[in-house]
Amino acid sequence: MSKEYDPFMHTAEHVLNQTMVRMFGCGRSFSSHLNADKSKCDYHFPRPLEDAEASELERRINEVLAQHMPVRTEMLPREEAGKLVDLGRLPAHLEGEEELMVRIVTVGDYDICPCIGEHVENTSEVGAFRLVSHDFTPPQGDEEAGRLRIRFKLKKNA
Repeated sequence: MSKEYDPFMHTAEHVLNQTMVRMFGCGRSFSSHLNADKSKCDYHFPRPLEDAEASELERRINEVLAQHMPVRTEMLPREEAGKLVDLGRLPAHLEGEEELMVRIVTVGDYDICPCIGEHVENTSEVGAFRLVSHDFTPPQGDEEAGRLRIRFKLKKNA
């Protein structure tokens, strides 16, 4: 792999993304920067996040992480993977490859998506999720939504 991945943060990102989808109906993050100390995810979002919503988001993520869900990866043919997940973010140079195998990551029955990152084996290994801050940049020009940035840290289990 060309990138270094922190398996704890990367697994937390999956749970954060799915929780954002479930709570707000927005898509998964369109940009992220994950490292072991602090991470951020950016979402297309129509408004600033209220502090009460941020607290509820953090609570729900920690609730999911505490459920001891297995984290699994499997390789699926492109056609089969496309029936389960959105493949719209695959690199353009892979567009015409019919025999392409896609790596799919599932977090229990909570999340499923294509992913090349490293992950823990069980959500209980991640530790506590802490939403450090959030900010909003309003839409610009003809954009329909602004950018919501969420910064987070993990308190890893001892």
